[in-house]
Amino acid sequence: MKKIFALLFFCFVLISCKNDDDNIDCCSQPIVTDVTFTFSHNWEDTEVTENDFNTMQYINANGEVLTIARIRYLLSRFELVNTNGESFPLTGYKLIDLSNPESFTFNTTISDGTLYPGLYTLKFVYGFNEEDNIDGAYPDLNSASWNWPAMLGGGYHFLQFDGMYNVDTTSSPFNYHNGTARISDGNYEQNFVSFEFFPEVEINYNTTIEIKMDISEFFKNPITWDLNQYNTPLMPNYDAQKMMQQNVGSVFSIGQITQE
Repeated sequence: MKKIFALLFFCFVLISCKNDDDNIDCCSQPIVTDVTFTFSHNWEDTEVTENDFNTMQYINANGEVLTIARIRYLLSRFELVNTNGESFPLTGYKLIDLSNPESFTFNTTISDGTLYPGLYTLKFVYGFNEEDNIDGAYPDLNSASWNWPAMLGGGYHFLQFDGMYNVDTTSSPFNYHNGTARISDGNYEQNFVSFEFFPEVEINYNTTIEIKMDISEFFKNPITWDLNQYNTPLMPNYDAQKMMQQNVGSVFSIGQITQE
């Protein structure tokens, strides 16, 4: 009888220790507690760094020659979804500033649930969603002058992208700033974008995922952006804000994934 009980107990342990999602024995595999993201930036196939600001010239899809003076953007609501559809949120949000390479690394932890090595779908939000975009709620973003004007809906910027266009002829400034879209006085529309990347990425112990930004996509997909028409000010311009929302959809992609 004792042998039967021992055998049943051993089988129970094996079954309970099995991760059905990825067919991994959790008794022998480490639990994933954190994931690191790095951010890289390019114009099509050319890397863009702060050393290129105000000097390197780029040609957008509409034919305007431009230079870049500043790019800052906010990403939030990072999460991993396993093949069973279970979601594992990651902590925090990240403001990336191309003039500050230290901001190109984002260390997150698993905020809810037990994550085991396997294949996961990566999701995140460009900007803040309606629940998170609370006016004045984040001291670090307040000190970074990242606030979106209250008269335009409040909350925070999603993107600040500044530079000069037509630099080969009569140079003029542009301010490609994105956030909540103002329809009319007191009437606003959320303008964030939710990203979901396929195929799944392999998550293991000490995984680093590169998020790539192709800056040229802001001006060409699906809308060919005419800087001669939409340059500055764009923050109170509802049509411009909604066009930005559409063009952001192709800006980000997953790059290199490394495991330690």
